[in-house]
Amino acid sequence: MQTTDRGSALARVTEYPSAPLVEHATVSGVDAWYYPVLVTADMLGRKAANAGTVRVVLALYQMLQEDEYIAVLKRYYGAGLERFGDGWQYADLVTAAYASAEVLRPTSYLEIGVRRGRSMAAVALAAPTCAFVGFDRWTPNYAGMPNPGPEFVEDELRRVGHRGTVEFISGNSHETVPAYLATHPDTFFDLIVVDGDHSNLGASEDIACVLPRLKVGGALLFDDISHFKHTLIDVWRHFFLDNPRFSAWEFRDLGYGVGIAVRRF
Repeated sequence: MQTTDRGSALARVTEYPSAPLVEHATVSGVDAWYYPVLVTADMLGRKAANAGTVRVVLALYQMLQEDEYIAVLKRYYGAGLERFGDGWQYADLVTAAYASAEVLRPTSYLEIGVRRGRSMAAVALAAPTCAFVGFDRWTPNYAGMPNPGPEFVEDELRRVGHRGTVEFISGNSHETVPAYLATHPDTFFDLIVVDGDHSNLGASEDIACVLPRLKVGGALLFDDISHFKHTLIDVWRHFFLDNPRFSAWEFRDLGYGVGIAVRRF
């Protein structure tokens, strides 16, 4: 029974394309005892919460056009680093995006919920030739702050040296993302960010839609798992807690929280 279960699980590896950088090439039957992915969510999470990564993202914010939220983050990051130095541990969607991109070196990236492009800029900083696809409603005055739109984000990406392709699709993600994937049946992604609809049902629909397009060894990042107004921890854990297909890591101690899931097979 054990041999059958192991063989069945490993056979499912072939259902998804792989991210070659993080895959261990099997050269014998013995190698097949291990799943092919060498990267774990915990590895990415530790890097995301490292003070060195926080410093990189703080420098990134100096490059971007400032709004009220970036100003708050700069003060917050600065206070933590000044008081606790290398011992400070903090992670959010942007530190997770940078850390994941630096390790995975993605060539393809999908994001739901772009707004001003902070997390996308973090990926661009680590992987400047990565191809981006972003979905957003570009709602005016989002969260009480300006939401300038795709042209603004493209300018921000140029500021950090992005040289890859960029495609922005406007509209409701529950309509635009399925439509895009239906017309791109062979497109898979090394890195995916889900930060769109913040209702439990809406966020679940976004994850369920994009998850089949995550490569083996690729990472999905999920924001706001401990947000005081709309925590999405139940959604996060429904999909990834104790799911053998993924290794999962979460940070909930400070800020709004972020989860990282890496597809194992």
